[in-house]
Parts: sequence; structure tokens; C-alpha cells
Amino acid sequence: MKASVAIAQFPLTWDIEANLAAITSLLADVKPDEIVVLPEGALSGYGADLSALDHLQPSDLAHAMDRLAERAQRKAIHLFCGTLLFEHGTWSNAALYFAPDGTRWTYRKVNLAMSERGRLAPGAELSTLPLRLAGGPVSLGVQICREIRFPEQWQHLADRGARAFVYLTHAANPSEPAGVWRSHLISRAAENQRFVLAANVADPRQHCPSMVISPRGEVLVEAESDETTVIRTTIDFDEPANWYLGQRRQDLVKLSYREGRTGRSRPPGQDGPPKPK
Repeated sequence: MKASVAIAQFPLTWDIEANLAAITSLLADVKPDEIVVLPEGALSGYGADLSALDHLQPSDLAHAMDRLAERAQRKAIHLFCGTLLFEHGTWSNAALYFAPDGTRWTYRKVNLAMSERGRLAPGAELSTLPLRLAGGPVSLGVQICREIRFPEQWQHLADRGARAFVYLTHAANPSEPAGVWRSHLISRAAENQRFVLAANVADPRQHCPSMVISPRGEVLVEAESDETTVIRTTIDFDEPANWYLGQRRQDLVKLSYREGRTGRSRPPGQDGPPKPK
């Protein structure tokens, strides 16, 4: 089953309306049934300094989310967009999915950056998302930014049936060695034999490219670091396989998950907000 994929990158601000206008412009030429991926914090804004949250209005953000959902429905696309999200008195780092039929789904970042700890609440679930494409259903997994460093989370999503990983990031740190995060993404694709659909912020300091990677670890398309652009390719969801996952020595090494009070699987160490260090 083939599907069109569009990865969009642009510079982010802490101005919700400005971000929404940029996203609207980037969505001008999307195709019906296309999978569209935007960066981490694309709607709300994002940065290592989260003091701007003191002035971010949850009501403005909720209104912008509704407008984005309407655009996704009007364009008949499968839209993934990063945002800081205010719920039940706390902020989290989230990836939102807006479906062509108007339904929504949210993934909350499980493994928070050190700058986020104490300010944001971590997510508690690593669940897959069933997409209803024109060619049939397919499951995807979502990860955000530093979760690239935790391959067990990606493997868990693959075990749960994800055929591709949607990856949203805001990786523009000049202190990071060049090429390391790009190599991580290629590894996450090849070791799990899954597609990776990665969107980063447009920034000359970008250290993780926006790109699409095949289950063989081939980079199918890649964007220039500081260019506001949409890159496209077609992927075939029949390509992912379990050849390597099926050869794991689980008699020696096995991922284990504790059951939370709700009965949902939780990775070890994520029973509550982490303590700042």
C-alpha cells in the first residue's frame, strides 16, 4: 500500500498566529490523503528556554488547534503537528494528529529534555496510532526530539504494530556533534525495518535533518537545514518487515513494562513527573 508523505519545516516563533500562518502557507499544495509532518512545537513555539510559557495563552492555543483541525479536514490530509499543550493545569510537549474526518489523537512526550523537567509533565503511554488511508489501515508510532536517544521506545512501538515512525523535533543546538542525530534516525529505521518521517525546525544550526528514511536505512529525501520548505516522497507500507526483530535473543535480553493503575503499559521510571537534576 503506497502513500504520499510531505515533511514541512519552517522557523518557529513564540507567536501562535505567526506559526499558524506559516503552517497554512505550507499546507497550500498538500494532496488529499497525504501524510504531513510538522516540527516539534510548530504551533505553540518551542525553545530551550520555556519561560515564554508564562505568557502563552491556552485559549489562543486551543483556538489555533481548532483552526488547524479544520484545515486538515478541508484538505483531507493526515496532519501531525507539534505543540506545547495545556491540560488539567499542566503543560506537556505533544504531537497532535488531525484526521481528514475531524478526529484527533495526541502523543505526549515520554522522555523529557532536562530543560523541560520540572516545567512540563511527561507522557505515560507509548501507543500506536491507527491511520485510515485510502488504500487501507496502517499503524504509526510517534516520537519527539531527544527520544531519538532511547531505541527501546521505538522497538516497543514496532512490536505494537507501527509500520512507520513519525518524528518531530526542534534540534538546533550548535554544541551537538554534526551528523550524530542523523545517524541515530537512520539506525532507528534500519534496526526496526520501519520508515522514519522526520521534521525539524528550519535553522542554520540544525543538527538533525528533516528527511524520510526507508526500512533499509536509505535516505529517500532530505531538506536543507535553514530552508522553509516541504519535501515529498511516496512510501510503500508493504516494505516494513520483522526480519531483525524476529531474530532477537529474548532469552537473554527482553524489554519489560510495568502495568500502571489504569492497566496501560508504562516504561520503567515514568510513574510520575521526573525530578529536576
